[in-house]
Amino acid sequence: MGTVMTDQATNAIPVLPLRDVVVYPHMVIPLFVGREKSINALDTAMQEDKKILLVAQKNAEVDDPSVEDIYEIGTLSTILQLLKLPDGTVKVLVEGAERVRITGYENTDAFFTAHIEVLVQEEDDQESKELEVQTRSLLALFDQYVKLNKKVPPEILTSLSGIEEPGRLADTIAAHMSLKLEEKQTILEMESCSERIERLMVQIEGEIDIMQIEKRIRGRVKQQMEKSQREYYLNEQMKAIQKELGDMDDVPNELEELEQKIKKAGMSKEALDKATSELNKLKMMSPMSAEATVVRNYIDWLVSVPWKKRTKIKNDLVVAEGVLEEDHYGLEKVKERILEYLAVQQRVKKLKGPILCLVGPPGVGKTSLGRSIARATGRKFTRMSLGGVRDEAEIRGHRRTYIGSLPGKIIQNLSKLSVRNPLFLLDEMDKMSMDFRGDPSSALLEVLDPEQNNTFGDHYLEVDFDLSDVMFVATANTLNIPAPLLDRMEVIRIPGYTEDEKINIAMRYLLGKQVELSGLKEEEISISENAIRDIVRYYTREAGVRNLEREISKICRKVVKELVLHKEGKKISVNPRNLEKYLGVKRFRYGRAEENDQVGQVTGLAWTEVGGELLTIESTMVAGKGKMIHTGQLGDVMQESIHAAMTVVRSRSASLGIEADFYQKYDIHIHVPEGATPKDGPSAGVGMCTALVSALTNIPVRADVAMTGEITLRGEILPIGGLKEKLLAAHRGGVSIVLIPMENKKDLAEIPKNVKDKLDIRPVRWIDEVLAVALTHLPTPLKEGPGKEEPPKVVKAKGKGKENPLTAH
Repeated sequence: MGTVMTDQATNAIPVLPLRDVVVYPHMVIPLFVGREKSINALDTAMQEDKKILLVAQKNAEVDDPSVEDIYEIGTLSTILQLLKLPDGTVKVLVEGAERVRITGYENTDAFFTAHIEVLVQEEDDQESKELEVQTRSLLALFDQYVKLNKKVPPEILTSLSGIEEPGRLADTIAAHMSLKLEEKQTILEMESCSERIERLMVQIEGEIDIMQIEKRIRGRVKQQMEKSQREYYLNEQMKAIQKELGDMDDVPNELEELEQKIKKAGMSKEALDKATSELNKLKMMSPMSAEATVVRNYIDWLVSVPWKKRTKIKNDLVVAEGVLEEDHYGLEKVKERILEYLAVQQRVKKLKGPILCLVGPPGVGKTSLGRSIARATGRKFTRMSLGGVRDEAEIRGHRRTYIGSLPGKIIQNLSKLSVRNPLFLLDEMDKMSMDFRGDPSSALLEVLDPEQNNTFGDHYLEVDFDLSDVMFVATANTLNIPAPLLDRMEVIRIPGYTEDEKINIAMRYLLGKQVELSGLKEEEISISENAIRDIVRYYTREAGVRNLEREISKICRKVVKELVLHKEGKKISVNPRNLEKYLGVKRFRYGRAEENDQVGQVTGLAWTEVGGELLTIESTMVAGKGKMIHTGQLGDVMQESIHAAMTVVRSRSASLGIEADFYQKYDIHIHVPEGATPKDGPSAGVGMCTALVSALTNIPVRADVAMTGEITLRGEILPIGGLKEKLLAAHRGGVSIVLIPMENKKDLAEIPKNVKDKLDIRPVRWIDEVLAVALTHLPTPLKEGPGKEEPPKVVKAKGKGKENPLTAH
């Protein structure tokens, strides 16, 4: 094989430098020419023999290339067509003819002209056989390349099959391949046809490998995208159909809608930043992904929380007082506290919401009082029952990492109301418990502390929320509430109602309510006040009015039945004479626990969750060996009270006229009836001691006397709690005289006047004063024998509660 170089005619050929393109022999290509030098070169070529030399620039960015900026080898071409465009550029159609090398430049001013030599290849027979094999391989590879590369039209394969010359075939394939400029120029510069084909085959194989990898990646991506895209397209189609049907006119973009809601929500800066960041995340996610649903729900909760909306608080004290009086009878202390709060709020723009805790037995109107406070203050009302709540997440919410997580009930209830300053009633505060899921009472510390609740942190929201505008009211039956929680609340005791208060409540509220609920008309029934009084005395024994309401409801039902059966239009009157017809036999006996004075039987006063109760304490002695027996399910405290009472009696045996060795000769049995009911508490010592003295001296205890108080070994009476409940129980039980510890005298200020008027309340300090009142007569002291001591001298002054022990105890 040899390369023959022949000189072109002596005339220099105009040169056209090309950017980003290499023209091969036999290749027809249109070119757009805009540079002045290039246009001059084309004009000159057209005037002569239409021959022009096409050479590639080494760097396409050079606008005015020099001789060094263009390659040495190019393609001598013929101009087939030239067209001058209106904007000054020229469109030219050229056909490559031969490979040539530039031997020298003649003129470089207006445009380049160069002397050239043509590169011609000679082939022998052996080489032509090899070329034939290479050509077939090249065509097969190119066939694969065309199938993979969608940019190359398949028609090219048909045109290639008609080319027999290997060199021309190689040039045509190179022209149609997506190769870099340097690579195309290298193939152009290869004189050997065999080398050119080999180089092309390497390039094609490399391209095929790359395209196969791309195809695999595309397949995988398409598979992953297909499902979500399909769902997205279907959703979009559904929206379009609904819009077309007119069901959803101008369907807004959900994300835009969310964005508008976030802007209008009036969030704190922290919450706004969080909501915006979550919305940006949501925009990047596929709408159908599980994560998108979680983020969407979170943003919805953030938006629904009332960040700025408030109701206008009514500060009119006269209106508020009227509402409270209209809804509730009695409860003066609670009403006074609410009016104080409103009065302060008139003066101060923002008062940290007070936390009131209403403590009292069931049925005294704690929950309904919460509703009345809301109505009196103009706040919206919501309540959350804490009975049986054991999970801290009920208060603080679940973290967003859990499936189905939600904010706590505090945030949920505020979202439902859509205002940030409602009255929030936390019902049954003492019924909370704790287990492995946390301690809800500890979670409530943050909610109920006015110093902390302006930055309440809900686990779900993850941003602080201000609860200081909320007015919290808690209710509980007992003060069995954790001390830290109790410390954050203002406790208002509602001990229970007197008989007069119950009758007023029944006549004002309960009767009208039950008549309406039973479908009766006011002209069809009348229940007299005396009938109500009898219901209170003989059919109910409670601190509240729940059972009273049930009994009234029972009467109304029976009246309705009577009216429907007999269809009589007459008015039915219920009075004490026919009350048993509607309510059956009397359940309770009103009056003293015992009508007659009994030896060893004392009426004590007890406090229970449902109010005060009368408690009978019995004592008797039998011949034995000094055993002390106690029955009636007594707790540890009451058992210790028995031992303390026994010691007091033994230490005073001589002055009480009791033999000093009585405890060795007799078994003493103390019993508190209703053995199935557990009893405990630090207020039965006085009753135990009086019962023992009565049994040992055989002196009866007055049946119209009730007592309460704990006793020391020295015989001093200690103060007790729940005085109002106990006095109400004494009042209900028809007791005349009540003995209370001297230190409880100050608590009498809170007792209703009608109770104090009907009871002879006597504060006492020593057991001797109790015995002087409770026993029908004082025992005769022993004159000699062990334990002889001067009996306590008791001077009885005129007037009630004036006994003063003149003793050195």
